[in-house]
Formats: sequence, structure tokens, C-alpha cells
Amino acid sequence: MKLNSILFSILFFLVNALAIGQTDPVMQRIVEIGQTDNQTMQHLDVLCNRFGGRLIGSDAYENAAIWAASKFEEWGMEVVMDEVGELPVGFNRGPWFGRLLSEDGMILHFATPSYTSGTRGVERGHVLIEPSNQAEFDKMKGALKGAWVLIGGVNNGWPIDISAEADSLRDSIKIVNAEIQKANSNIRRENWQNRGTDKPQQELLPAVEEPGLFYKQMREAGILGIIQSSKTPIRVLYDRKNLDQMSFENLPSCPDIKLDEHQYATIYQMAKERRYFQLEFDIRNHFKMGPVKYHNVIGVIPGTEFPDEYVIVGGHLDAFDVGTGGVDDGSGVTPSMEAARLIMEAGGKPKRTILVTLWAGEEFGLYGSTSWVTRFEDKLPGVSNMINRDGGPEVPVSLTVSEAQWDDFLEISEVINGINPDFPLELKRREPRERPKRAWGTDSGPFAVKGVPTIGFDLADPKGYNFSYGEIWHTERDLYNKSIPEYQEQTAIATAILVYGLASLDHLLSREGYYLEQSEEVEDGKKAPRKKKR
Repeated sequence: MKLNSILFSILFFLVNALAIGQTDPVMQRIVEIGQTDNQTMQHLDVLCNRFGGRLIGSDAYENAAIWAASKFEEWGMEVVMDEVGELPVGFNRGPWFGRLLSEDGMILHFATPSYTSGTRGVERGHVLIEPSNQAEFDKMKGALKGAWVLIGGVNNGWPIDISAEADSLRDSIKIVNAEIQKANSNIRRENWQNRGTDKPQQELLPAVEEPGLFYKQMREAGILGIIQSSKTPIRVLYDRKNLDQMSFENLPSCPDIKLDEHQYATIYQMAKERRYFQLEFDIRNHFKMGPVKYHNVIGVIPGTEFPDEYVIVGGHLDAFDVGTGGVDDGSGVTPSMEAARLIMEAGGKPKRTILVTLWAGEEFGLYGSTSWVTRFEDKLPGVSNMINRDGGPEVPVSLTVSEAQWDDFLEISEVINGINPDFPLELKRREPRERPKRAWGTDSGPFAVKGVPTIGFDLADPKGYNFSYGEIWHTERDLYNKSIPEYQEQTAIATAILVYGLASLDHLLSREGYYLEQSEEVEDGKKAPRKKKR
């Protein structure tokens, strides 16, 4: 290391140690503990590698919720198991395996959406391409029993709709396609009659394409399951269209397999050539009897002066179960948990109440946060800020705040800047904007709709770890090792400072100018001086 670099580092730490030392001693202690005994990645290890994917309705979610509550209690916090709702049945994913049985056999790369059927043990069968019209179905219906059927389309994460309404829609498409088939028969006849003349050949009309068009009839004929092409990494979600109507007596019974597009293409070509081969699958998708309740897990650090005012921080505890939720949203939950531990370990006694909230059912449609906002709407005017981390394991690089909030964040940002010279934090000004009318796709959305400030860190990857959120989002690659330890640990310390700093102000954050309709106070035609509450 060059001498100038060494001197700069020494100077940085001396200056910032002095700066931190002049702030609340709790903040100083938070930084010390966070730098010497940071447990963020330990929390993530437990969450991902002991519990795994944490879909609501699963044992993994329930176990993770109980564990998180136990950690809050261990750290001396109050705990609220906040019931959000219930599902008619539960779902637990077990292992899965498949292979192509032929002279060029291979292990298959695939997944199945949650709340869909597994196999009845190891099931082996031949392969057919799905029929596109009634004539094709009638020709092959005797061969469907015991077959795996390749269907069209490309996997978008969702399973084929198996509801009665979907069967009715498919029946209507078959009627349309039957008419198109008749019209094409006439076109072929006319083209034949007009061959060798000046009359142009007519183009055939395209049929309406619908994956699994004969799904009901194929299932009744005894197929083993359906197989659809999927881009990699494979993304599978859950059966959102049928889950509300499921019961333990009418569970899905036909596996819906999403297969690596490269392997699908090979197998499709083999089936098209009418070569004989078999596929073998063993898929352990398990259900449990409902109703299955699910909860937000809330760790409470009571306020000493303003207990009915709040700073909320957290992320969503649930995660799709094809991966282990290491990034979405383990990278949000575990720094929030560690921030709580740091505040408690440092002896923090905030003026207003801190709610460390691990939200339930975000992946099903913001269930936990929407429920909380609806049930506790009367508390929203007392929520100073809602901090939500659900954007990946990158590091905080800036905070964007309104003019009226600038002074409150300035000292906090200076303390955060004293943590690590590799990760400077910039304070940016936020222009007023329209308040959203509908919640955006993460748990801060329902709060924003109600006008609550949702100021969290802006993130980046300054050290160039080549992180890609799109690679892991709802896919099989959402694993523990996709998080970035030094970013996660820095985030936990910065979050603790931010949360404790806001909770220790002698007033709520101003909402003046945060949204356009939250108008500025005007006196004699000029902006009035900002008034501190309390």
C-alpha cells in the first residue's frame, strides 16, 4: 500500500472516530459492535440453509417465523405474532429428480410451481406432443395413458390453469379452431383446384394457440403429466388461480413440469421423429391439511417518550421455494434483524417505538403489509418513516430526502459515513412527486399510497461483484451464496444508525413537500420556517 493511502486511511478513521464519538454514544456502540461482531450472514445462513424457501402455508415459513420471534425475544425485544390470514391448504416442497432414458440419456433440469402436484413415487413413461385439434386428439387418445405430454408455449413461472373456468375457455378455443380447420380445408381444396392457373395460392388461417388445449381430456385419458419449455434459470411461482378453492379433498393430481429449454428442444425433436424413449420423474410436492395461518413477525423496541409514534423497518420473510430466498428477501430480512440486535446490544432507548417487521405473503400480493396498513390505519399519521429493504444485497450509497427532511438526515448520514471509507453515503434532494394511487410491488407500497414516507437506502455495487437481480428473481438461483457479505454487514450497521437516529429525533419527520398534495406552509407569500414538532 502506498504511504499516501495509509495516511489517508489513518486520517479517515481518526476524523470519523471523533465525529462518531460526538454523537449519541449508542450510535458509537452500534458501529463498534457491527464492525467486530456482525451476525448478518449467520442469520441468513439459518434462514436459507436451515429453513430454505419460505412460502406462506409451508412448514419452512412457520419455522422461520418462530425462529425470528425467538431471536427478537433473545435480544430483549417485545414480540408480536401478527396474524394476517390463512390458506385452505399448506404446501411443502421436497426433492425432485428426472432423467431421459435412451441411448443418449441425461439428467433433466426442471422445476414445478408450488401448490401443484408431484408424482406418485418414481413414474416412467413415453413421450407425446400435445394435440392441437380434435382430429389429432382422437388419433392419439389411446396412447395418452401413461405418457408425458410436451405442451406448447414458454414457461412464465405460473402453472397451467386447471380450473373449470379454464376448461371452459379451452373448449371455446377448440370450437374456434374447428371452424378455422374447416375454412383451411376449403382453402386447401381451392388451392388444389387452382393449381397451374393464374389464381394465387391462399394462405392457411392460423389456429388459436393455447398450451394444454386438451388438458382436461388428456388428464382423463391417463397422462402422467405435462412438460413445458422454460428459459434458464428456471422460474416457478405458485398456483395463484386455484389456491383459494383448493381443499385437501380436491388437490391437483397432474404434475406440471417446467423443463430447461435446451433439453426440451432435444426431447421435442426426438418425439417429433417418433423415436421411442422414456422419461422418468420423482417429484415430492407435499400438501398438508388447512386452514394454515400465517403471520407478520414484529419485534418491538418501545419508545421512551413517544410510544405511539413509530419507525418501521424490515423486509418480507416469505420466499419462493424453488430457491432458498437468500436474496429475495433474505438480503432484506437479515440486515433488519441484525440492526435490531445492534440497537439492543448497544443499549438503545429510542424516543419513539421501533417496529422491526418481517412481512408475510409479500410474494402472494403484499398480504402482510396491506393487512397491517388496513387494520392500523389510525396509526399511520404517527409513522415517521417506513424503511423497506427488498432490492437485493447491494450496499447503501445514498439517501434521497425532501428539503424539509434534510437537516434530520444530515447528522445521521455523517455517522453512516464514518463506518467504512469504502462505502461513502451521499445525501440527495428529493423533488415532490405524485403520491401513488396503487401500491407498487413491495411492502412499502401500501404505506406510500397512504402518504407515509418510505425513505430507504439507494443501492449500488461499487466493488463490481457483478450482481444481477434478474438472474435470481423468483428463480432457482435465489440462494445464500448470491448475497454479498461485506455489503450485507455494512447495510446492517447503516440501517441500525438510520433507524435509531430517526427514532431518537424530538419530532416526527416532516411530510411537507414529500408528495405534491402535502403542501408547503406559506406565510406572506413565502415558505414559512420549518416548525419542529414537540
